[in-house]
Amino acid sequence: MKFSRKYQYNPIVEPFALSHVHVVMADAAGSVRNNMTILVGANGRIEQIAPSIETSIPEEYHYLDGTGKTVMPGLINLHTHLFAQGKPLNPRLATPQGQRMVSKFVHSPLGKPYLDTLVKTNAMTLLESGVTTIRTLGDVGYEVTALRDRIKAGEMPGPRILSSGPLLAIPEGHGAPLIALTSATPQEARATAAANIAHGVNVIKIAATGGVTDAQKIGEAGSPQMSVEQMRAICDEAHSHGIIVAAHAQSPEGVRRALSAGVDTIEHGSILDDELIALFRHNPNALRGYCALVPTLSAGLPLTMIEQDITGITDIQLENSKAVVEGMVAGAKQAHEAGLVIGVGTDTGMTFVPQYATWRELELLVRFAGFTPQEAIHAVTQVNARVLGIDDITGSLKVGKFADFVVLNDDPYRNLHTLNHPVWVVAAGHPVWRPSPQHFPEIDTLLDEAYD
Repeated sequence: MKFSRKYQYNPIVEPFALSHVHVVMADAAGSVRNNMTILVGANGRIEQIAPSIETSIPEEYHYLDGTGKTVMPGLINLHTHLFAQGKPLNPRLATPQGQRMVSKFVHSPLGKPYLDTLVKTNAMTLLESGVTTIRTLGDVGYEVTALRDRIKAGEMPGPRILSSGPLLAIPEGHGAPLIALTSATPQEARATAAANIAHGVNVIKIAATGGVTDAQKIGEAGSPQMSVEQMRAICDEAHSHGIIVAAHAQSPEGVRRALSAGVDTIEHGSILDDELIALFRHNPNALRGYCALVPTLSAGLPLTMIEQDITGITDIQLENSKAVVEGMVAGAKQAHEAGLVIGVGTDTGMTFVPQYATWRELELLVRFAGFTPQEAIHAVTQVNARVLGIDDITGSLKVGKFADFVVLNDDPYRNLHTLNHPVWVVAAGHPVWRPSPQHFPEIDTLLDEAYD
């Protein structure tokens, strides 16, 4: 059987054998195994990976001829938002008044079904682009948590989801009121974390500093917002449930405060110093004793590399972007040179960050942060799985782990761009045949030109 048919979703995994493929192991060494056969069982897990010449395929297994194809673990995106598609955001809607207006709509009888459809569509776009696991970091409500549960129950296809629910911020802080619960004291902060956990989230997001998208004055992005005491209360509550905490932080002081509070991942980041590097490497207040950096270069660079009349951002947003992006890029490079744990996330849904473009972050890490393609692929698979604490079930192609993988036309170590057009995607043993995520050609062209 070739890769030409497109099947309807089947909640029951049908065992199959994918033969004669090159397998990119996505390990730190950049290993590739040639002419291999992968057996996937009815439980959606990998049963065997062995040379095709040595593999006996059970009669009841579907046989798939993968000659000339390359297989690698499914991508993991650590920073996604499913409430937007990545087209330029209207600056007027980024004001507190605009956010309140949008918030009122999405919680209305008309808006809620619209939002539910949008997050479902965006999750499928991620899956069809080769992303088999996502972490959302700032949802309107608990619509993504509900979607996560439907996917897990086999009611519909989709990636594995770790959902945050609304992020946690100070009153009128970054993300408020549209995608945030707010607090003014450590006690209130802990209560907001507890409220999210009671709704079933399995990650927590903090706005430690101001951000670019909703900045109303120059210097607001990166300006510390939540106190160390508030963030510590959130971390203590989350960690008591085994839940990791991410912090939006875009300045050295913001990063310092978030690390001191015990967050587990820093989103975006800033220029680093010796103290910050040491805190990333060994953080006694973090759940696992260290902190990872998720640079999200995809979210920052377009705002400074594409003309303002095209991005549509305000003068205030542009000035904030320039300072923040410079720190993000420098911090990513410093973290790589220091050997810190660096995860891969894109901040999907933000301006010029389409849901289907996770692969671009790998190219940006290579170009701006000093990664090799092998290191970037290792980060977006095995490292990301370890950061999320799910490396026992996904992130690599090993017997016993879920069959989460992507089939490609070329070797991604030689050509990262091949990830932009996966031939086939498998999530927990469920195949997505002939994936065709909707693209925005005008955005793709702008990004291609900016990064050329």
